[in-house]
Amino acid sequence: MAENLMLKFVKIPRLMPQKRAASDRAHDFGEIYAEFLEEKAAEQASRCSQCGVPYCQTHCPLHNNIPDWLRLTAEGRLREAYDISQATNTFPEICGRICPQDRLCEGNCVIEQSGHETVTIGSVEKYITDTAWAEGWVQPIKPAATRGESVGIIGAGPGGLAAADMLRRAGVQVTVYDRYDRAGGLLTYGIPGFKLEKDVVMQRVTQLEEGGIEIVTNCNVGVDISFDEIRSKHDAVIVATGVYKSRDLAGPGSGADGIVKAIDYLTASNRHGFGDTVPEFEDGSLNAASKRVVVIGGGDTAMDCVRTAIRQGATSVKCLYRRDKANMPGSLRETQNAEEEGVEFVWLTAPNGFVGNPVTGVNVQKMRLGLPDATGRQSPELIDGADYVEPADLVIKALGFEPEDLPQLWGAEGLEVTRWGTIRVDFETGQTGLPGVYAVGDIVRGASLVVWAIRDGRDCAAAILAQFDEARSIAAE
Repeated sequence: MAENLMLKFVKIPRLMPQKRAASDRAHDFGEIYAEFLEEKAAEQASRCSQCGVPYCQTHCPLHNNIPDWLRLTAEGRLREAYDISQATNTFPEICGRICPQDRLCEGNCVIEQSGHETVTIGSVEKYITDTAWAEGWVQPIKPAATRGESVGIIGAGPGGLAAADMLRRAGVQVTVYDRYDRAGGLLTYGIPGFKLEKDVVMQRVTQLEEGGIEIVTNCNVGVDISFDEIRSKHDAVIVATGVYKSRDLAGPGSGADGIVKAIDYLTASNRHGFGDTVPEFEDGSLNAASKRVVVIGGGDTAMDCVRTAIRQGATSVKCLYRRDKANMPGSLRETQNAEEEGVEFVWLTAPNGFVGNPVTGVNVQKMRLGLPDATGRQSPELIDGADYVEPADLVIKALGFEPEDLPQLWGAEGLEVTRWGTIRVDFETGQTGLPGVYAVGDIVRGASLVVWAIRDGRDCAAAILAQFDEARSIAAE
């Protein structure tokens, strides 16, 4: 009888790929985790219990067939493992790196619930796909047949590119319009290299272009081309712009020099990493070198900012968050990495204004947790008389993002929005109230995860293809 290569979670302990020492990784933007060796990837995959109800798959927005590709990895059948992974996930090499597995697949692993610690799903996924790229298994898209329909996609982030991939595989002509000079959206300019090295994104963009997807960069809809013009060029249009409008912070002195938006700060850092000339980085306005840095916020963007500031050589980096660590919205894994690298978290604090111009400090109010709010989280309350000034030379606001007013910016009458400013759609198809116009990702959900944008893009592409097929069927009758 053949040896059962699975269910080894009792004998084999959980193991992550080796993490570079904080003293080393805090000085560069390379990814912090090493790659699994083949035998270690197979060994860790063999810990999967192959449970009858795979909660890891259920809690993955893409419903990736995780147990099957773990089993194939344990058996050394990596090509098949990659094929299964790619079948439901357009960008597994990206999700394996940046998905918050601790809140999704790994956080719902059955063996973790039984006390044996989760399978390292994300690291195995990364290993499978990196192997696929290295072995040449990832090839440009080659549709079996070419269709006459054309789709225009506004936004080259994960949602737009996921839709483009599926549509092109079906033979549709696809053009993607993006305001930036490189495709990828936040994958390129928002997420730092220590979480997602940029050659990983660029190799995928190249693969899409080589497969026949046209990507038009430096194209700002409403300025360089009108929304109506895009609609006239294509049989369907997908809006996948993401949300880039930063939530602001009021209070005395909030307009002082040295107080910057997280997206501006991260974009400047990533552009510098590409070798671009970035005047705001060179003159120090978006560079943390030799500065006392204060980041305001507690989400993943705040974690990206504090860890970037460490690498730029800040004198000190502090993160102010109005709740405690247990109530922080960002990934606990990222918080731990930041603490290891020298970031100081100042819990239960909120800014109440700023000192100096250029800024020299943040007026801070101390908080305590009171009764739960509507979400069940305890609401922060001010502690009277506990204010103080936190010295700062650079303050980064990482308070989240809101949608831009696209109907007004684009003159798009009939493009309905919700009370939050997101585009109103049918959530199964992404269809808006305008004929032939769809929307996906953060511009529909609000600021969310990359994996949800990929899910939306794939679902929307499937809905568009169904609509095209129905139109063809009617025309043939």
